[in-house]
Amino acid sequence: MQHGEHREGHLGHHHDHVGHDGPTARTGHSHTHGVLDASLTTTARGLWAVKWSFVGLMSTALLQLIVVAISNSVALLADTIHNFGDAATAIPLGIAFLFARRAASSRFTYGFGRVEDLAGLAIVLTILSSAAFAFYQAVDRLRHPQEVTHLGAIVVASLIGFAGNELVAVFRIRVGREIGSAALIADGYHARTDGWTSLAVLGGALGVYFGYPKADPIIGLLITIAILGIVWQSAKAVLTRMLDGVEPHVIDQMRHAASQVPGVLGVSNPRARWIGHRLLAELNITVEPTVSVGAAHTLAKMVDQEIRRHLAFVSGVNVHIDPATEAGGAFHVQGGIRKQTE
Repeated sequence: MQHGEHREGHLGHHHDHVGHDGPTARTGHSHTHGVLDASLTTTARGLWAVKWSFVGLMSTALLQLIVVAISNSVALLADTIHNFGDAATAIPLGIAFLFARRAASSRFTYGFGRVEDLAGLAIVLTILSSAAFAFYQAVDRLRHPQEVTHLGAIVVASLIGFAGNELVAVFRIRVGREIGSAALIADGYHARTDGWTSLAVLGGALGVYFGYPKADPIIGLLITIAILGIVWQSAKAVLTRMLDGVEPHVIDQMRHAASQVPGVLGVSNPRARWIGHRLLAELNITVEPTVSVGAAHTLAKMVDQEIRRHLAFVSGVNVHIDPATEAGGAFHVQGGIRKQTE
């Protein structure tokens, strides 16, 4: 089979995938074109999760705000501000999932899944803003102490904050894993950490009860530090996706899956990128030089199927066929720039 130009010799298999989109299993693989795009199903699931997590966190924050108004607790205020901010992160996520429903165009040929990465960046900035405001409030209260009252109500509010955040965390993480959304999973762990910071408000209330009034703003500062830790972890995850970073095991599994297909002599140049909550995989496979175009096409389909069985959230697998006489990175040079080798 003649190798030809790198892209023109490319046999791409970007089939609609029908079946379960869970993190560990895939069933009902179909290569019937145009039946159902799995990304539509997962996007709808993501929108559903965003809507109800917003309701849960907003309700939690509103209940806490009532207690803040009557108790004057800056620690509880910091936690309440953070919960409002956490609820607000549902807005950019919702917008991202709505964009993901739009079909690809001649300008945006990969669709609009990358809007999810921009939503993740907006979430990071929102969390950072809440940390800055909480820090300001805590420092101001240290400089200008005020009496903290209704300690029992503060304890109840902190428990409400913990319960509300933990329920939302479990919900977001579960759905995020089902649909492969890093932004939704990260937001779930963010909510879980918020739950523990809500419990930290108990420490401030106990300090005030035992005669240490500065315990309340000090706890507020500690919560701020915890929020900054979340900002750092979330920013790393979001920026990795924006720079086309993938988990190393993804490449290993792609190589392993393709090498299991009979007739594949070698695998080179495996690469992948996340486009929102869907994964696009590309790789080169080496075959006998005498293989016909039809047989090579069949091999490409088999590699596509095998990779989908090994990796969740794959929306497309592009397979390039290399004859054994022209395999490897040395034969993939465009414009004088050598492509990634095996």
